[in-house]
Amino acid sequence: MTNYIYKQYIDGEWVDASNGGTWDLINPATEEVIMILPFGNEDDANAAIEAADRAFRGWAAMTPYERGAILRRASDIMRERVDELAVTTTRECGKPLDQSRGEWGATADLFEWYAEEGKRAYGRVVPSRHANKRRTVIKQPLGVVGVITAWNFPNYNVSRAAAAALGAGCTVVIRPSEYTPMTAMEMVNILVEAGIPKGVVNLINGDAPPQGQAMLDHPKLRRISFTGSTRVGRILMEGAGRTFTRLGMELGGNAPVIVFPDADLATVAEGAVAAKFRNNGQVCVSPQRFFVHSQIVEEFIDLTQQHMKTLKLGNGMADGVNVGPLINNIQRERLESMVADSVAAGAEVLAGGKRPEEFNAGYFYQPTLLANINDNQRVYTEEIFGPVMPVIPFSDPEEALAKGNDTEYGLMSYVFTNDLNTVIKMYEGLEFGMVGVNEWYPQSTEVPFPGWKQSGIGVEAGAEGLDEYLETKLITIGNL
Repeated sequence: MTNYIYKQYIDGEWVDASNGGTWDLINPATEEVIMILPFGNEDDANAAIEAADRAFRGWAAMTPYERGAILRRASDIMRERVDELAVTTTRECGKPLDQSRGEWGATADLFEWYAEEGKRAYGRVVPSRHANKRRTVIKQPLGVVGVITAWNFPNYNVSRAAAAALGAGCTVVIRPSEYTPMTAMEMVNILVEAGIPKGVVNLINGDAPPQGQAMLDHPKLRRISFTGSTRVGRILMEGAGRTFTRLGMELGGNAPVIVFPDADLATVAEGAVAAKFRNNGQVCVSPQRFFVHSQIVEEFIDLTQQHMKTLKLGNGMADGVNVGPLINNIQRERLESMVADSVAAGAEVLAGGKRPEEFNAGYFYQPTLLANINDNQRVYTEEIFGPVMPVIPFSDPEEALAKGNDTEYGLMSYVFTNDLNTVIKMYEGLEFGMVGVNEWYPQSTEVPFPGWKQSGIGVEAGAEGLDEYLETKLITIGNL
């Protein structure tokens, strides 16, 4: 195994917290302490921002080919070590080991993609209406970027922003979730090994509110990329309105799944269970509200129950486990409250709905199937972010569209039908940044990841993701 350093990384040095603070990192499957890590404050954030600012001009002045070579080396190392890296991710966030491997593979893809995409930060020459003028538009890196991410995808969430920012020529300050910092620390270890210059990448771990406020307040930090809850997104927006800090935010979701009678129901039900319970439902694009046509809803429920019986709940390190624990007890208690409130409002539990009795430790909750759902229940209106699957019948496409759009969120949506007219009606009418038609995994490295409404601001991944970290400059030469 590689010897990684698990500390903050500021200005090219691995350091403890400036205030001496520490954090007990807990394995959510066992509730045991994995490691005691530095846990700092705004002083660490400010030091990291200043280091990134000092390094910015040198990094921006390098050619995109030179920057890209470093990012590409990092992606190669990640692929070589994916098995050992996945162990750390599973230990600290709980997801099954094969899912952690897949996440590290996607992270390597992102670093490779932006190693190449940085070479395509094109400008353009604009023909002038005046013969004695020449006009050119160029793109330049915007400066220091703060990256604040959630725990559910501890390397993918970081890399989606950091790889794009670095490829564009920006320097970064990474603040991972305190529940999953070791994965991000390993990523930074690899970037250092790949040759990233001093100060270009910095990582802090500590108290979220003061460190986030430091990012908002510091005049040298030009943009914050945030992945997390809509509640925290609102706080950042209020602060950014005062400081004019740019924001890119990937927030919550409440994805509708609309299943029509002509769909291949057996295939849809099997895929629904795999997609819904991936990472224990702790996925922003997780399918949430299953709108199934009334002609087939009973059959869909029966098929879904059969597939749910094949799920194996347990420690993500164990063979055959495909549903791990929730990240912490806060999340589990929130989920229990949501289900209890919904049942009190009329929902029916068809499967699961409680803590499993076979575990003495760990933040486990049974995969759960609910029926008799109405639009006043919390499992309908709120982002579940857990292993709970509500099924709701509908009668016609207009009703499905209206119900699907009946949410403040607008991240992911899904449609299953073999009728082209219905496909077009649905994807044109759904008020979501992404629509998966007859598939569960439409997002990938090379295509954009946009959120509408209260699901986000800006775009990550794809060519569009690079533009988020570039300034546009017009140059006009006159009197020729």
